[in-house]
Amino acid sequence: MSLIQEIDYGTPHSKADKTVTLTIDGQQVTVPEGTSIMRAAMELGTKIPKLCATDMLEAFGSCRMCLVEVEGRAGTPASCTTPVAEGIVVRTQTERLKRLRKGVMELYISDHPLDCLTCSANGDCELQDMAGAVGLRDVRYGYEGGKHPNPGKDESNPYFTYDPSKCIVCSRCVRACEEVQGTFALTIAGRGFGSVVSPGMDESFFGSECVSCGACVQACPTATLNEKSIIEIGTPEHSVVTTCAYCGVGCAFKAEMRGEEVVRMVPYKDGKANRGHSCVKGRFAWGYATHKERILKPMIRKTISEPWHEVSWDEAIAYTASEFKRIQAKYGKRSVGGITSSRCTNEETFLVQKLVRAGFGNNNVDTCARVCHSPTGYGLKTTFGTSAGTQDFDSVEHSDVIVVLGANPTDGHPVFASRLKKRLRQGAKLIVIDPRRIDLVRSPHIEAAYHLPLLPGTNVAVLTAFAHVIVTEGLVNEAFVRERCDWDEFQDWAAFVSEPRNSPEEVAEVSGVPAELIRGAARLYATGGNAAFYYGLGVTEHSQGSTSVMAIANLAMATGNIGREGVGVNPLRGQNNVQGSCDMGSFPHELSGYRHISEDATRLMFETLWGSPLDDEPGLRIPNMLDAAVEGSFKGLYVQGEDILQSDPNTKHVAAGLAAMECVVVHDLFLNETANYAHVFLPGSTFLEKDGTFTNAERRIQRVRKVMSPRNGFADWEITMKLTDALGYRMAYAHPSEIMDEIAHLTPTFAGVSYDKLEQAGSVQWPCNERAPDGTPVMHIGGFVRGRGKFVVTEYLATDEKTGPRFPLLLTTGRILSQYNVGAQTRRTANVAWHEEDRLEIHPHDAEQRGIRDGDWIKLASRAGETTLRALITERVAPGVVYTTFHHPTTQANVVTTDYSDWATNCPEYKVTAVQVSPSNGPTLWQEQYEDHAKESRRVTATIEAAE
Repeated sequence: MSLIQEIDYGTPHSKADKTVTLTIDGQQVTVPEGTSIMRAAMELGTKIPKLCATDMLEAFGSCRMCLVEVEGRAGTPASCTTPVAEGIVVRTQTERLKRLRKGVMELYISDHPLDCLTCSANGDCELQDMAGAVGLRDVRYGYEGGKHPNPGKDESNPYFTYDPSKCIVCSRCVRACEEVQGTFALTIAGRGFGSVVSPGMDESFFGSECVSCGACVQACPTATLNEKSIIEIGTPEHSVVTTCAYCGVGCAFKAEMRGEEVVRMVPYKDGKANRGHSCVKGRFAWGYATHKERILKPMIRKTISEPWHEVSWDEAIAYTASEFKRIQAKYGKRSVGGITSSRCTNEETFLVQKLVRAGFGNNNVDTCARVCHSPTGYGLKTTFGTSAGTQDFDSVEHSDVIVVLGANPTDGHPVFASRLKKRLRQGAKLIVIDPRRIDLVRSPHIEAAYHLPLLPGTNVAVLTAFAHVIVTEGLVNEAFVRERCDWDEFQDWAAFVSEPRNSPEEVAEVSGVPAELIRGAARLYATGGNAAFYYGLGVTEHSQGSTSVMAIANLAMATGNIGREGVGVNPLRGQNNVQGSCDMGSFPHELSGYRHISEDATRLMFETLWGSPLDDEPGLRIPNMLDAAVEGSFKGLYVQGEDILQSDPNTKHVAAGLAAMECVVVHDLFLNETANYAHVFLPGSTFLEKDGTFTNAERRIQRVRKVMSPRNGFADWEITMKLTDALGYRMAYAHPSEIMDEIAHLTPTFAGVSYDKLEQAGSVQWPCNERAPDGTPVMHIGGFVRGRGKFVVTEYLATDEKTGPRFPLLLTTGRILSQYNVGAQTRRTANVAWHEEDRLEIHPHDAEQRGIRDGDWIKLASRAGETTLRALITERVAPGVVYTTFHHPTTQANVVTTDYSDWATNCPEYKVTAVQVSPSNGPTLWQEQYEDHAKESRRVTATIEAAE
């Protein structure tokens, strides 16, 4: 194995349709109009020396290394900034060019430390490479001249260092921060010889607005910006392309290795989801894989009050199987179930639901995906016929109007957010519908045309008011609706939304959004060109989550914003394989491909291949399992890669359900909160230790490749297979590719997917089958999957969770950039430096009324329970609304959330909880119990380490 070398063409690809033919060094080349001479030369394999140029950034022309000669033109233009022209003749290597380049390189080297042999970038330094390329053997100016300002190394960032003494002021880092990331955290301070890269206003990298995406580090041609892991471990010797295991963007990375040790993760330019960019989590926060708290050996205990003791894999699997068999013999076939994970691969998720259906003989399988995006599946399948988003991420580059509803992309989906911000800087208009003033409302060089700060729980009312404006003002795309949709259903819908009670003026009373803002935003969406919706959990995690999704679909159909680039309805998935876990049949009523378990023909296909009869009755969802456990009829649960005690609503009820079970099996990396109630702990494997696939938010299926041996001994799919075998149902897969072959055989939308296909194409977007052999980047072109688009009347029904004198505030929740989901992974990395605790955002008015100061401990109480955390006083939230994240188990945020859920899917209503906030002296009993659990986890880890 060796390092994967990606070609750097020096400047970005031109998207022009017209082509130009020119001659470079005697060879003809034809390239798109607007291509730089540098890139055209590289297309021929000719590397023109460069330092300030890279194909991730626009041409800059400052280093003067890439000079060329053009026949008939005076001077020596920079090839990076000079576009091709028809018929020109270019020379890249002449005596004059060699002399000029060598002279420029002498100036760079005279001002650079000569510590190449001990430099962390030795062998991976473009300055070093270019010195060799131009034949530099001596420096006429000596090495003792003045140097650029050197205020000393900045090592404040946990992941990389900044050494200004090695800076050549190429501005690549500054430009990457602006053009790729869109944060504008860096600048060149000073002038001339006194120029130096500066984060913010002479701040440290850690103290500045830098978001640690790594774009500057990746762009740096020297060791000025370098990963600390490179400094500590050394340069990597081979690399493997894999897929990030954090959010639903699905970034492709090169895992650069020394042996089985990860040295760094470098975003892969050929990754079609991320196009060579990354965020702080995927780029740097992979250290949890080797964290000392990770459990590597199976453990069992008879009761949850006993201490854990280690056992062999054979003993753990045999014990687990015997317990499930005992429970089913005593309480019946439906007394056990399983939960699949949105963090695991498609293949592993498919096996867990197969274990439940064929091994347990029931359909009691559910997934954490249901508690976030199941309304997406229901709503889009109802209206369009497919349970997934309509576009690829490239589509945003063609959008004229972008609506972000109930999502915070800069924190939750930062790589996509960077692409979105770039489009906004190019002139697209933005509408933000969110209770909080998220960063997209206003940040460097972007500002939303409209921000609608609605009250939590009023999405349907506001979306229906949008429809009222569009219909009553004659903004409907009638030709599209007549051609593509059910006209009778449209007329019923149009009559409904036109009613005065759905007008912006009436809805303003319910939502808190002024009518003129609703009208202006609706007009912009309907008339502003290509318009696209991007939404998140702020849409789905409501009692009317499914209704909201259908309301969005209604708007897209009414305005014709569906079925081409730049438009569509796009859910931003929260975890790396939320889409995939849904696709694989993780719901109790559906098999893979969203086909109902009661369909005889579908069930027969699975029964024939699996050699096992399947129950035709839908099974239990997670809340139903917990209810049944409390009632005494559900006694055993297999949980793979999910911490339901921390992530599911109404923590007390979850705990009561788990405590009532006789065998809880937790299959995970760490002793999580659910493991408090577990009888068996099966150590899991990380994404670095397995082969498989993830499916991201744009339906893109991508390979996950093993880069190291599983530290626990087995990949997760192998562990599930062992358990199924022990239950008496034999599975015989030698590799996950064989599982994917079975998925493709059974699932029409995956029929054309194979590992060979993924190796050739890099990735594909389902549907991938005979009708779409190369996949489907944009859905519903020319027609909807269901036939005609279905308009659905979306009556607004206020949530049962209401404010009152006891609980006068509304709590909503979300994420922060540096942390992920319940924090099991990111809390075990240096990312905690940015977010050590969850805090409650509260408006200054509400804080003053309660005598709360910034940083004070406060009690957050609801009808379900209470917790404590520190206050963060801010105007990001409106009066009457408070907000917190849920990344730290010490907070126990879901102690206060309630059992209310979406009417169609049981997706919990996390985003609307009536609460009271008051001063507090410190942690509650729940939090103290967590501290006891944390101490026990550390004790178990220490015991294991001592034994080893």
